[in-house]
Amino acid sequence: MTQPSNTESYLRMYTQMVRIRAFEDQANQLYLSAKMPGLTHMYSGQEAVAVGICEALTSDDKITSTHRGHGHCVAKGAEFKQMFCELLGKEEGYCRGKGGSMHIADQSNGNLGANAIVGGSMGIATGAAMSARARGSGEVAVCFFGDGATAQGLMYEVMNMAALWKLPVIYACENNGYSEYTRTDEIAAGSIVARAEAFGIEAHQVDGQDVLAVNELSQKLIARARKGEGPFFIELMTYRYHGHHVGDINREYYRTKDEESDWKSNRDPITNFGRWLTEQGLVAPEDLAAIDADVYKDAEDAVAYALAAAYPDGSEVDMHVYAPTDPATLRVGG
Repeated sequence: MTQPSNTESYLRMYTQMVRIRAFEDQANQLYLSAKMPGLTHMYSGQEAVAVGICEALTSDDKITSTHRGHGHCVAKGAEFKQMFCELLGKEEGYCRGKGGSMHIADQSNGNLGANAIVGGSMGIATGAAMSARARGSGEVAVCFFGDGATAQGLMYEVMNMAALWKLPVIYACENNGYSEYTRTDEIAAGSIVARAEAFGIEAHQVDGQDVLAVNELSQKLIARARKGEGPFFIELMTYRYHGHHVGDINREYYRTKDEESDWKSNRDPITNFGRWLTEQGLVAPEDLAAIDADVYKDAEDAVAYALAAAYPDGSEVDMHVYAPTDPATLRVGG
């Protein structure tokens, strides 16, 4: 691993990864106990990607997410209570219970939202980058998407625009090895990074299980994007521990238990980072155990809070669905 210089930032990254894992563990249990409506897609195993990138962003910077979006939401600064309320359809959720797992958003921290359409947020992130450039805000947009989304035509349209206009956007491809139930190397011909390079976009590949490597690269590219040197493309090699969604429990027909066990035992981003922290003498094992315990307690308390929280009133059924009809509010340019 590379070694950035701030012990406090190391511990924050470790804590944020544990927060994502704890959230996903609780969300999985809510589904298995039939307390959560609908499906959800676990991010466990990919924590170093979201944390490594989001720790290099400011709260004003924008991200767009995917159907597997809880990790990005947590990493960008979201709170457990509002997130669990959203998953359970409660009024106090980030989208007042109407977005759920696959459409959760947190505008206050720059998270423009998850998206159930594969690759659907690529245009939103590119638009956010275009807005940032037009306003001269210095903001950067990061678009998270999976390897399966590289088959979407929208990706090539927006990368072409971003390259032509030098937009401050970073396309972060989380290559977890599988496009739903099919190995990526069986559906994606050629090199993924070469697809971005074809548009003249500088592209990198990095170990998505190494939070320090991800963070170091992200800091460099984000700083350059702010100076007008973007866009950039990153392929992050990672792995999802669960199936495509919470109902995908019999995975032997497309990947082996030995493969899953190897990634969990040898390439877990949290375990390996924690080991590195202790080996460097930066923290004691018992300190990491205390962080783990505190985070999991917070997650459990948030679940209990969300289960007891109120649902939205029926009168809200059309709230946030239609645009304002007052002509004054629709007028462009004052």
